[in-house]
Amino acid sequence: MIRTKLYTILFLLAAVTVFGQQKQVQASIDSTKIRIGSQFNLTLKTKVDTSASVNFPEGKNFGRLEVLESYPVDTIRDGGRYELVKKYGLTQFDSGRYVIPSLPVFINNKGVKTDSLLVEVRTIKVDTLKQKMFDIKPVLKAKANNTFWFWLLFILAFVGSTAFGLRYYLKRRKPREPKAAKEELITPIEKATRELQNLEKKELLAKGQVKDYYSQLTDIARVYIEEAIHVPAMESTTSELIEAMRAAVLKKRMSLTQETFEELEKILRTADMVKFAKSRPLDFEIAEDRNRIEKTIVVIDRSIPEEKEEDDIHTQLWLEAQRKKKAKKKRNLIIAGIAFVVSFVIVFSITTFGMDYLRDNFLGHPTKELLEGEWVKSEYGNPSVFIETPKVLKRRDVSGMIPPDAKAKIKNMAMFEYGAMFEKFYIAVSTTTFKEETDIDLNVALEGGIKSLEAQGATNILVKNEEFNTDKGITGMRAYGNMTLKDPLTAKPIRAYYEVLLFKQAHGLQQVMIVHQEGDEYAMQILERVKNSVELRVN
Repeated sequence: MIRTKLYTILFLLAAVTVFGQQKQVQASIDSTKIRIGSQFNLTLKTKVDTSASVNFPEGKNFGRLEVLESYPVDTIRDGGRYELVKKYGLTQFDSGRYVIPSLPVFINNKGVKTDSLLVEVRTIKVDTLKQKMFDIKPVLKAKANNTFWFWLLFILAFVGSTAFGLRYYLKRRKPREPKAAKEELITPIEKATRELQNLEKKELLAKGQVKDYYSQLTDIARVYIEEAIHVPAMESTTSELIEAMRAAVLKKRMSLTQETFEELEKILRTADMVKFAKSRPLDFEIAEDRNRIEKTIVVIDRSIPEEKEEDDIHTQLWLEAQRKKKAKKKRNLIIAGIAFVVSFVIVFSITTFGMDYLRDNFLGHPTKELLEGEWVKSEYGNPSVFIETPKVLKRRDVSGMIPPDAKAKIKNMAMFEYGAMFEKFYIAVSTTTFKEETDIDLNVALEGGIKSLEAQGATNILVKNEEFNTDKGITGMRAYGNMTLKDPLTAKPIRAYYEVLLFKQAHGLQQVMIVHQEGDEYAMQILERVKNSVELRVN
């Protein structure tokens, strides 16, 4: 897990990590300070045997610096060895402090890394007495045109829900029953007889609506069969209905002949042909089918034996099961409607207000919760740093982090932190007290901290710095910029923004560091509030 080691920003520790044994490949630049857009040269040198194979790095960018030109390799013979010199012309068009990262040089297919270097890019001073100045124009926010995507998603959602509802209706629809003046209890045979009479009154055949006539005719028979002998006739195909009726007849010991089954099946299949194959029977065939239906219903009704008490219980249980089944289907339809409404609201919110609005107001946002939570103001380290944070900073053990060479000069060191650098928000406060009065160079301390970040995997580090004053007038340095970190779990790159506040005293060094993911507006608000709360105890 990547953890920030802020103690390395001390110039003493930086010296320990920066200076070591002689590198096999030496890196140098001809200028550490340039104007915006000016070119400076990076030189890589190595001494190898005459038979060695050397490959220098190539690319359009080294970190945040642009490669203007890659010069040919110069070869200088030194006795039995070659000194190879490779030069690059680099530049940057934005002011700040930039790190040239460690570059890989392959010698005999073995990678050797160069030292990283720091370059300061300065702005060009403008004579405001001769040059007319204008107010900075405000940033104009481009209006996102989400109309097309909104209507596309809306149409897809609407078509999908409509298709589902139509399919459900066509599959489950039942014949409309005429509304009676008042509710009355009638037997299935009475209901079927009344429906047949009402069908004739509609005069569908005279209107040429043969398909509707057969559909309602067979539905009357199916409804009767379902209510009289408890067979799921409305949901069954013709073959399934006949098989279910045969089983019910055997169970109820009904005296139905094979002829009755054949008559019923013949009418149902004729209706199927009319409805699905657009067949049209002759007028006398239609009249015969109507009479067969009526006769079949009467025959079935007469064959039904009187139900005993036990049969009544089974009938009631069957009817209750059917009622629950219908209630479940209705509930599923309601759930589908609610799902459509919720989907529409989500799509509308995303297309109208954006994903950030949905996330912040409905799904939750970690840094927003930190910003709006209960803050804590406390004192940390020695010499003390007073600071207000969204969470209490926890002490970290740094006793094993201090190199032996530095221990002789450091009297006391403490570090307090919340979170981790690769997470949504990270803050750390570190203080160091020296045994003797020391003239601390904050630029050197900052450079050591940048090298420490790079050693931990940070790349493309942009560094800018300026003077910083607390509300009580204590002066220090503010360094800020962005960098690329690597998520230790997914190995995906994370673009982060950071700020570092550095203060020095006669016997001490104090630092506050804040890191958060780039583009997080709530984290920026937290950073400003934390930064404005910083105060120091002056020794």
